[in-house]
Amino acid sequence: MQFTPQIAHDAAQSGSAEFGDLPEWDLTDLYAAPDAKELKRDMDWLEKACADFAKDYEGKLADLSASEMLDCVLRYEKIDMIAGRIMSFAGLRYYQQTTDGERAKFMSDCQEQITNFTTPLVFYTLEFNRIDDDHLKALLDANADLARYKPVFDRMRAMKPYQLSDELEKFLHDQSPVGAAAWNRLFDETIAGLTFTLDGEELNIEGTLNHLTEHDRSKREAAARELARVFSDNIAIFSRVHNTLAKEKEIEDRWRGMPTPQTGRHLSNHVEPEVVEALRNAVVAAYPKLSHRYYELKRKWLGLDKMQVWDRNAPLPIEDAKTVDWPTAKKMVMDAYSSFAPEMADIAEPFFTKGWIDAAVKPGKAPGAFAHPTVSDVHPYVMLNYLGKPRDVMTLAHELGHGVHQVLAAGQGELLSSTPLTLAETASVFGEMLTFRKLLENAATKEERKTLLAGKVEDMINTVVRQIAFYDFECKLHDARSGGELTSDDINALWMSVQAESLGPAFEYMDGYETFWAYIPHFVHSPFYVYAYAFGDGLVNALYAVYEEGEGDFQTKYFDMLKAGGSKHHKELLAPFGLDASDPKFWDKGLSMISGMIDELEAMED
Repeated sequence: MQFTPQIAHDAAQSGSAEFGDLPEWDLTDLYAAPDAKELKRDMDWLEKACADFAKDYEGKLADLSASEMLDCVLRYEKIDMIAGRIMSFAGLRYYQQTTDGERAKFMSDCQEQITNFTTPLVFYTLEFNRIDDDHLKALLDANADLARYKPVFDRMRAMKPYQLSDELEKFLHDQSPVGAAAWNRLFDETIAGLTFTLDGEELNIEGTLNHLTEHDRSKREAAARELARVFSDNIAIFSRVHNTLAKEKEIEDRWRGMPTPQTGRHLSNHVEPEVVEALRNAVVAAYPKLSHRYYELKRKWLGLDKMQVWDRNAPLPIEDAKTVDWPTAKKMVMDAYSSFAPEMADIAEPFFTKGWIDAAVKPGKAPGAFAHPTVSDVHPYVMLNYLGKPRDVMTLAHELGHGVHQVLAAGQGELLSSTPLTLAETASVFGEMLTFRKLLENAATKEERKTLLAGKVEDMINTVVRQIAFYDFECKLHDARSGGELTSDDINALWMSVQAESLGPAFEYMDGYETFWAYIPHFVHSPFYVYAYAFGDGLVNALYAVYEEGEGDFQTKYFDMLKAGGSKHHKELLAPFGLDASDPKFWDKGLSMISGMIDELEAMED
């Protein structure tokens, strides 16, 4: 059981006074403290429950009746929930201050104990997958409560061709704390500990990245060059992390007989490889009419012969350099949610009032933004690094969308609430779209509308084009690593090979930009995660088009989709809206929404 948040970007140093009273997490709904008696009680219960489960069921699954199998599944689900509660508390506490040695030790100790306790459970999936198909069908036909778990069983059995011997599976489980998890921690602590100097001020990474959206071009350039300097100074560590993780993955995939490095991700996402390939191909084919076309427009707006990488997220010359305080950000997002459906705002409200959001930027705090679902009998927690930029408002709308989704899906129970990554981005991107449309509706001037449209196009390019370029980079990285150790220069070259293709001819690339792969957390924490963002954006664009067409009872269908959690395949979830992600034309529909916004921006030039 590992703590794996849904990550988004990266962290910084800044006071929160100018933004209003920024909320912090209250983790007491999980546990009051690391030494809380309830935590010790749960850890002791977990040790005994795992041992008892193995004693009662190992070697016997194939002989269980339907009611006995249901009891077995329910016991496994409770173990999963208690372990998840402990690791959520330890992980969230650690992410609040990754440079705190006590918090790091506490999380590591919890991880090791839970790994040891749950090693006897490794038999469960392996043995379940050896049950004859006809026998399992008979069990499901005999008990409706057991049949409810069929999607869980389907995902487990999708791994059947790739499972190893019981002994090897136990070994892999046992050594996991010193495998990928340890390299993840090294990456997190290295990133959180980096310091950057701008105008005599020491910042960590979020504060420095934040300067890339300054109006003053010289400040943007200084930030980009300082990022490149620090990444270059630490490139050996980042190269070692990527080399080791890619090799570890290649070894395990080879032993399992996985046909590609991406296979495991597709299986966990419950999505067919050809669907992902259709998405990837549609986006790459659309580069010229999306990113290339938009950045050429932006180049003209900025009055440049060539754009540099520090101009990619620059504000427009007509854009006010405004700071959005926290109460205003909350109102903007909540108004958008409420206009769509009051129920959506009602679900979101406790995040603001009950300590479910940690918003301030603090030294040592983890990079980026995420929503962590914890366990189905508690509630999610949202982490932000809020710096008052308009984009931070969209990040709030995004992560709050995850939170609403996770609250709604929790009714499915621990094993069925978890949504595959491809669908996990649906509510978050939809929340962003609602917020954007509300702001656009209220735009008072042509300049304000242009600024909002350009900002949304950039966000969509970052979500779709940039993430598919990231996916291509990862595919190239894992392919190249299978042939031997990669030098930093090798990885740099792979990174640059996807940049010009995706961003287009409007750009030049400064020396040092080749190292910017180093800080992207997804490559480390969740290989091939990134296509889920593009999947989610395309899906939401298509969904929003249905909503705008006035589809009857759209809100009810939308909430039903979120409540389903991981209990249905994407085909079943999208069918009520008349959508099918396996149709290659589906992705063109989503991409045409971005293209249409660029059309409107071009028309404003006349």
